[in-house]
Amino acid sequence: MTSKRVHPGSTDVDPQPAQKKIRRVEPEPQRMVAASAAGVKRPVAPAIGVKKPVAAPVPRHPVRRPTAAATVAGVPTGINKQRVAPAAKVGTGPTKRAPWDLKGKYSDLEVKVQNYQSRLKGANQENEGLKDFMSRAKEDISKLENELDSVKLQLKEVPGLKKQLERVSEQLEHVSQQRDTLEKDFSSTSDKLKSVTTLKDCLTSELHDAQSHLSICRSSLEHKEEALRKAQELIRQMEEDLYNGEMERRRLHNTVQELKGNIRVFCRVRPLLSNVEADIPHIQLPTHDAKAVVLAKSEESHTGRSGDTQKNYSFSFDHVFGPRASQQEVFEEMSLLVQSALDGYNVCCFAYGQTGSGKTYTMEGSEEEPGVIPRAVQQIFKAAKALESKGWEYSFTASFVEIYNETLRDLLFKGKANKRPEHEIKKTSSSGITVTNLTYQSVTCEDQVHGLIELANQNRSTAKTNMNDQSSRSHSVFQLDIEGKNSDRGTKCKSSLCLVDLAGSERVQKSQSQGERFKEMTAINSSLTNLGIVISALASKESHIPYRNSKLTYLLQHCLGGNSKTLMFVNIAAEMDSFSESLNSLRFASKVNDCVIGTASANRK
Repeated sequence: MTSKRVHPGSTDVDPQPAQKKIRRVEPEPQRMVAASAAGVKRPVAPAIGVKKPVAAPVPRHPVRRPTAAATVAGVPTGINKQRVAPAAKVGTGPTKRAPWDLKGKYSDLEVKVQNYQSRLKGANQENEGLKDFMSRAKEDISKLENELDSVKLQLKEVPGLKKQLERVSEQLEHVSQQRDTLEKDFSSTSDKLKSVTTLKDCLTSELHDAQSHLSICRSSLEHKEEALRKAQELIRQMEEDLYNGEMERRRLHNTVQELKGNIRVFCRVRPLLSNVEADIPHIQLPTHDAKAVVLAKSEESHTGRSGDTQKNYSFSFDHVFGPRASQQEVFEEMSLLVQSALDGYNVCCFAYGQTGSGKTYTMEGSEEEPGVIPRAVQQIFKAAKALESKGWEYSFTASFVEIYNETLRDLLFKGKANKRPEHEIKKTSSSGITVTNLTYQSVTCEDQVHGLIELANQNRSTAKTNMNDQSSRSHSVFQLDIEGKNSDRGTKCKSSLCLVDLAGSERVQKSQSQGERFKEMTAINSSLTNLGIVISALASKESHIPYRNSKLTYLLQHCLGGNSKTLMFVNIAAEMDSFSESLNSLRFASKVNDCVIGTASANRK
């Protein structure tokens, strides 16, 4: 292409080629501009709440209004702007080139091309910035979505947190109330503490004074304690000597009784029913002698020359219990005798006296004050338990029988009254006594024995008379058979503990018994009379002893004349109108005390 300028009026120059060239040159920038306008997209506005990414730093230029080309291309103003030379307007104004000025047109086209390239370069840079902006926006959107999911999860937990907050609020209110209460208590306690502190100071001063006084007393107390210790040691030694002396006395007394071979007799005076603490002038108990009793009675003079005379009847027994003696005191005197039953000796204890004199109370007692039978059973089982450590083993068998109108009756029978079996007294091969068809109950503790005693009391014959509201109408005999064995020493022992409550003697004039009561009274007096005959025969050492005259003496044969340690209680009433019956009972007991039945021996193998 030549640079020769052609004159527009010249005919030598063909204008067609130049036009063709111009047509080849001019479309390029148009296509480039169109491409620029088609390839650049307008930036998407960021979502609400999304951070706008920071664009890459661009050189700062003065703000200019966007050109028409920039607006068409969609390039945002203010982003990566570069200074662009204004394009010359082709064919407008006075600067329009002539058709023949191809070189000028070419230069104009070059300028336009450069301008378009510059704008294209800026658009590409802006496009790259927008791509970076979109990438960062997507990352921010992802982060915001994750945060949104986390917030949704937290929003789901809001109701539970709300309830928990309500509970915490209630607890806080309760704690606040407690705090207020504690503050009030603290205030009152502070006041009390002040008063206590003041009191403590006063007491501290008093304590110091007391300690000084105590130190003075302690020195004197040590001397007194030493003297007291010596006195207590002396008292302890004297008590031990006294106890040993009492045990020796009882042992010697027991030895004397065994050598003498008689029946031991205890007398017990029943207190007045109208006044237990009243004195009994006609029954005198010497204070210096616990073995004597005196019955005193004033009698009129037969000559009439003198006033009334007092006649005394003196008796002596192994022990006499006054009206104030307790059940425990009575049993302590016979406890050694009960202990002998575990040593292999047969032991018998019976109560004798008129009706209403306290025989049943002495033998059985009451729930508050148990008598001889429950106390003896308790001692037997307690001693047997203690002897287990020494190798002894014991077995016990209990029976309870009564003699009613000379007929034997089983008090442990549980059947119907019309089906009671008949009983007979028979001797065994070992010279003992047994009763046929009698209930023999094996027992292992005292509670079982007490149950049998209650059953026997329910079955025993009692009735109301003029002399006693609940008079025993029969003789009852409780027997506990004992068998002991010591395997270590190869020793065996067998014995029986027999406890008898005799029916009381009566007089028709006082009891006014009639009909069945009269028949019972006759049988009771007859058996007691036969008992007196047997005692008299034993005292006279007659060759024949009439044991078979009554069921009572036959059943007690081994106790009265056999190998047995026997104790008799004679009970007397305190009333003056019972003076004659008391005198007869004491005379009978004195006769029993003089009986010699031989020395008892232990049943041991």
